[in-house]
Amino acid sequence: MKMKRLVSTLLAGAMVLSLVACGNAAAPAASTDAAPAADTSSTDTAAADTDAAAADTTEAVDTASDEAITLEMWCIATESDSNRHSYEAAIADMQAAYPNITLNWEAFENQSYKTKIKAAVSADEMPDIFFTWSCAFLGDFVAAGKVYCLDDAYQNYKDELPEVMLGNTTYDGKHYGVPLTMNIVGLFANMDLLKQVGYDEIPGSYDEFIACCDALKAAGIIPFGCAGKETWCVTEYLESVIEKSVGADALNDIFLGRATWNNPDVGAAVDTFQKLVNDGYFDPSGIGLTNDEVKANFMDGKYAFYMNGTWNCADFAANENFKDKVKVSEFPVINADKAKLGQLIGGPSDTLAVAASSPNAAKAADYAFELGKLICHYGYLDGCGLPAWTPYGDTSGINPLTQAVSEICAAADSYVLFGDTAMSADDANTYLSYVDQVYGCQVDGTQFIEGLANDIR
Repeated sequence: MKMKRLVSTLLAGAMVLSLVACGNAAAPAASTDAAPAADTSSTDTAAADTDAAAADTTEAVDTASDEAITLEMWCIATESDSNRHSYEAAIADMQAAYPNITLNWEAFENQSYKTKIKAAVSADEMPDIFFTWSCAFLGDFVAAGKVYCLDDAYQNYKDELPEVMLGNTTYDGKHYGVPLTMNIVGLFANMDLLKQVGYDEIPGSYDEFIACCDALKAAGIIPFGCAGKETWCVTEYLESVIEKSVGADALNDIFLGRATWNNPDVGAAVDTFQKLVNDGYFDPSGIGLTNDEVKANFMDGKYAFYMNGTWNCADFAANENFKDKVKVSEFPVINADKAKLGQLIGGPSDTLAVAASSPNAAKAADYAFELGKLICHYGYLDGCGLPAWTPYGDTSGINPLTQAVSEICAAADSYVLFGDTAMSADDANTYLSYVDQVYGCQVDGTQFIEGLANDIR
């Protein structure tokens, strides 16, 4: 129990370091208030926990009348997404608590959703409530006047949702997003495969890590799987390599436009990543695979390592044949003169927002907060990430993999938000195009940094 309270406090403190000046048109405010320690001492059963959540929901939200309304919501919790259950459970609770509110919701695949929501914003055809990534991704919509301000609604939830968690969705001092869970990029390992080549733990240093990959290759085991069809998956590898080469501050400054991409150290880090590709550490067929396919291959024992978001802890822990084989750590340090352990890619990003054009915006805002609290609750219990909201009820059943992530985050020094979220939409698209070319070995490190310095101003 002490560890969970410690994680809550240290996590909030660490995130303060990463929430400064994220965004473009309007920079979110950084809070220096520590989040309250989580109370995890309850021994309530899961059923009682759900009933309590529903009761809290009924009491907390004032929908003003019994008038029947319909709200539309878009998200990325597809059938194969780790967060699917948390959405379904939360929506079921909300439907029971508010029979006068009908929620019609649709889920879309991650990459296609980014295009869809941007097009909907441009055309003023947004749903009432929509999933979004924080920082500049949401900031572009806020700057365009398309997002409803949540300041009034937040007053009902500030005791449960620490101000520090809103830093990435606060622009010009106003709140525009309901944070859900937070995640980092984790280095997941199939320990059965590592043990075949003499490793009982994930290698802690970069030299040991490379030696392990060489041993895996010699044994006919592919070290890495990466979904080239979904470029964000490539960034999970590339950004970790860059951060552990140049340091969190340097990478964060580049993502936020405070420093140029034309940094020779970044170019060298890109070459380091590309060497991993050229040395045969990655599944060559991965360039044509989706993330779902790569993830399934990892769980089936085709790859030894899988770099991706820690929301995957839920699916890994739920698989009876795999849960005892997998461990998680952070990527090792490549250049100890500039980087160190505890510098992580990630932070609070998954967010619900309300369209300013919604005919029921005020009610949608209250609904979004209550729904967000429940999604966070069920997602945390499932192991889909660490909670942005103060945990409640019985959390003793949190899976060991998520607990390991909590310990990594408790020791964190700083966070750098995912690049395609931290940057503005146009810059992110340019960045992802270059990342594609790096994975396909069409550009090297020098061409990468010079190209981005020229194309992102």
